[in-house]
Amino acid sequence: MIKQPKPIIEAKNIRVKLQNRTIWDNASFDIYQSEYVGILGPNGAGKTTLIKLLLGLIPLNNGTLKIFGKDPTRGNPRIGYVPQRRPIDRDMNIAAIELVKLGINGTKWGVRSHINIKSDESEALSVLDQVNAKELAYQPLGILSGGELQRIFLAQALIGRPDLLLLDEPLANLDIRHETNLVQLVDNIVREKGVSVLLIAHDLNPLLPVLDKVIYVANGQVSSGKPSEIVTSESLTNIYGAPIEVLRDSKGRVAILGVEESIHHHE
Repeated sequence: MIKQPKPIIEAKNIRVKLQNRTIWDNASFDIYQSEYVGILGPNGAGKTTLIKLLLGLIPLNNGTLKIFGKDPTRGNPRIGYVPQRRPIDRDMNIAAIELVKLGINGTKWGVRSHINIKSDESEALSVLDQVNAKELAYQPLGILSGGELQRIFLAQALIGRPDLLLLDEPLANLDIRHETNLVQLVDNIVREKGVSVLLIAHDLNPLLPVLDKVIYVANGQVSSGKPSEIVTSESLTNIYGAPIEVLRDSKGRVAILGVEESIHHHE
């Protein structure tokens, strides 16, 4: 008999309230090693709240949540995190590699020796190569494009060799080509490095070819499953409690109709 792998994230009947408002309730889901997971849903539904919960930044009001078999804690070295896009001053002359190296030095105390500094440089160049950004290592951050900066932030999160990577809206403000490149880059990391990824996004379409699982957050509910199970007219109608229609074109791209009307109806 083949033993089932244990989830790296186990959520059972969890509830989160912020300022006396219930964000969502009775949420249960499991995430396994090497899964590429999209966190989807409308604005204000609580997608980023889920990330903050996993990072140990906000408390649970009910239920249980385990990450690697333990309660969430701040600064867990097994988790890499890329927050929503950070503004970069166009006059910033700091080289990209220095930002990446903060992923190493940020968790170490004391004076760095010459040997350690050389090792840090080598490690940072290696991880920049993994995200196809080695040629950007010594470029000033201020001149980089949005897509280039996202690769630098990703490298900074990866340099600590995390088992779990949390990405909050990494596709925001990217054009279609850069969206596609970043989605594929993250997929390569999942498949080659065995890292689990939770990625918040508004648009499902760039992610559909690669996602193993969807966590859909809407109307105070959190539902999870394969994209083919969750992103259906029947499933989303149940989540929103109002008629939702999911249409697919000849290329498999999805359009979800009725979400805006449903949100206004419930407000």
